[in-house]
Amino acid sequence: MMTEKKNYTLPIIMMILLFGMIAFVTNLAAPMGVVLKEQFGISNFLGMLGNAANFIAYAVMGIPGGILLTKYGYKKTALLAIAVGFLGVFIQYLSGYAGQSSAFGVYLLGAFVAGFSMCLLNTVVNPMLNTLGGGGNKGNQLIQVGGSFNSVMATFTPAFVGILIGEVAKANIRAVFAVVFFVLWRVAIPEPHAEKASEPLKKLMLGALKFRHFVLGAIAIFVYVGVEVGTPGIMNLWLSELPEVGKTTAGFVAGTYWLLMLAGRLTGASIGGKVSSKTMLGVTSFTGLVLVSLAMFSPVTKLISLPVIQTTAAGALSFGLAKVPINAMFIVLIGLCTSIMWGSIFNLAVEGLGKYLAAASGLFMVLVCGGGILPAIQGKVADLAGFMPSYWVIFLGLAYLLFYALVGSKNVNKDIEV
Repeated sequence: MMTEKKNYTLPIIMMILLFGMIAFVTNLAAPMGVVLKEQFGISNFLGMLGNAANFIAYAVMGIPGGILLTKYGYKKTALLAIAVGFLGVFIQYLSGYAGQSSAFGVYLLGAFVAGFSMCLLNTVVNPMLNTLGGGGNKGNQLIQVGGSFNSVMATFTPAFVGILIGEVAKANIRAVFAVVFFVLWRVAIPEPHAEKASEPLKKLMLGALKFRHFVLGAIAIFVYVGVEVGTPGIMNLWLSELPEVGKTTAGFVAGTYWLLMLAGRLTGASIGGKVSSKTMLGVTSFTGLVLVSLAMFSPVTKLISLPVIQTTAAGALSFGLAKVPINAMFIVLIGLCTSIMWGSIFNLAVEGLGKYLAAASGLFMVLVCGGGILPAIQGKVADLAGFMPSYWVIFLGLAYLLFYALVGSKNVNKDIEV
């Protein structure tokens, strides 16, 4: 516990900035599927392969991330993560100079390395913000604040994918990594739960797995990240194929999904200290089930005018109306539901773990690979059965999240010494 009264404003700001960097680099991969389909005529499954490469890195790096956090603490782990992220972006930059036959492979390698960085950053920022908030509702509230900035970055990534994969943007990303590395290196980061563990790390990880609510919570994060990424990602692919919508508008509609996630996270941050994580997750997962059902069973021929972020002729941002199938409106609204789920699941899953927290965080991050696996599965279902039937993958995921909120999140292992 933190007994000294210290001002942790700067460390909190740095963690929130890292949340934004995670969103920017991660959400660059999914809309790349539209570009790849345009250039190479590939399937929906292959279109999500770059996204899968980014997230599969979590399966490889999750446990090592927990080891690093346990052994070296928050600050050193964060610095290493930023350095790796710099390398990943640089490799993606090199893909622009590779030959036609190898460019895609180089890009996938860069996405994979960048995924290492994002995994390490997630391993740091979530327990750090939860700790600085004191755990419980307050810890969840601080994670929601970080998630809000995460959504700011995610909102614009698919909408401006053509710009974001350009050389100027890559240079700016590298500059951001360098600045944050230097600032974080100079800032004093509290290490309230980074005492040198007297127990072997393997024992700590096995100890975390004895908690049923943590195991089910790790599965929930696998499902949740897949739902969060697949919901707008497949919609973007679908709308891009519709002549009445087009690729540019499809990107703006996908960006509006992330904008609603921002609105939801801001709401979650404002009420997180008063409303329990269990209630927030239960209400949003049930609402998401209703919305995805409406999306699947509404006629795709019915068009509506959907307010979306777009650019004017002068290049300024504005709101405008886009004609899209009504199904897209229901899918976009799911963003309000997925917005607060990450913080709620993490908060519920690690509650009461005590000395197992750092090791559990690494195990937790392994399951974030669901953000690559489930959208790829959904893309395959879309190839076989169509875009709307593919949202049964999302329906089943939301059903599990509702189960976790109502039943699986209860800590039934309070007799374990922590």
